[in-house]
Amino acid sequence: MVAIPKVEDLRRVLDEDGNVLPSAQAPDLPDAEYKNLFRNMVLVRMIDERMLRLQRQGRLGFYMTSTGEEATHMAVQALRPDDWIFPSYREPGAAFIRGYTLKEYICQLYGNAEDPVKGRQMPVHHSVARIHYVSISSPVGTQIPQAVGVAQAARIAGKSDVAIVYFGEGATSTGEFHVAMNFAGVWKAPCIFLCRNNGWAISTPGAKQTAAKSIAIKALAYGMPGIRVDGNDVLAILQVTREAADRARAGEGPTLIEALTYRRGAHSSSDDPSVYRDPNEPKQWETNDPIERFRRFLAKKKIWTEQVDKELRAEIDEAITKAHDESQPLGAPPVESMFDDVYEELPWHLREQKEWLMRQARTKSPHYHH
Repeated sequence: MVAIPKVEDLRRVLDEDGNVLPSAQAPDLPDAEYKNLFRNMVLVRMIDERMLRLQRQGRLGFYMTSTGEEATHMAVQALRPDDWIFPSYREPGAAFIRGYTLKEYICQLYGNAEDPVKGRQMPVHHSVARIHYVSISSPVGTQIPQAVGVAQAARIAGKSDVAIVYFGEGATSTGEFHVAMNFAGVWKAPCIFLCRNNGWAISTPGAKQTAAKSIAIKALAYGMPGIRVDGNDVLAILQVTREAADRARAGEGPTLIEALTYRRGAHSSSDDPSVYRDPNEPKQWETNDPIERFRRFLAKKKIWTEQVDKELRAEIDEAITKAHDESQPLGAPPVESMFDDVYEELPWHLREQKEWLMRQARTKSPHYHH
């Protein structure tokens, strides 16, 4: 059983009813920014619900939801637009905040002609170069040393860029995590390690993942601060991320943030959690929903009303429908695109292969462009 952590163990701003705790202070944000945070969290929830239904109907091959973890995605709101994001496969909200469109998102799931990565990745493995959202990879933990490398490269180049890397608690058992933490600590790389501890690494509970009292405590061995934060408190997430970014830009090195949250759904559309966890466990976490907690805070600030919420959800629902409808007539990426994006100038042997392929009878297929 993955229990809801004790309040005293975590950095928090809001209680479950959306009140600012006496010992805390809410970030001083414009109302528009508060609204944008709420909108993006609701967007993640709603598109997850819609896309999972499509997967169950056999229209999508694979999908992963973020239900209950949406607040952790919003950490990037505390960063600059040119900072680097190295996601795991459960942070679409981080891309939406930066400007990834719904149509791009859905086209990637289908791998069609307008998929930004041209059908070269499996669904939900997004890559968005223009917003510094680096390609998601399935192998666990590979993104962690990559983020450290980019952060250190920026430091060497005299830039003020910061890299944030997301990973689950399961990834802390990989060699990549420890190598990256050690390198970042020694070289003071401007990297933010954000462990989204959602209780389960597929079917392995957190209690069997490590003998340490927490993930955050591991930071001490690598010479950096380790912070445990309530991962369902979006304002606390923003605060600790901003503090970590300020430290990094000041040359003080990396920070490990352990965001305690919960994976209320299955690991993926291919997973059946009923075979390894108590079905009552997710229900206990419903009362700690990050969207509901933030909604209560906004209601107290007179930013949210029932009518505003109704209009917001109708607008998002319409936008998802429109983007999905626009994605449907699109065919697959042109087959010749398999030769693109590797070399600036194709070497002779690949030019020959491309020319041979384009001469085949199959070029009559609508997948081939002349």
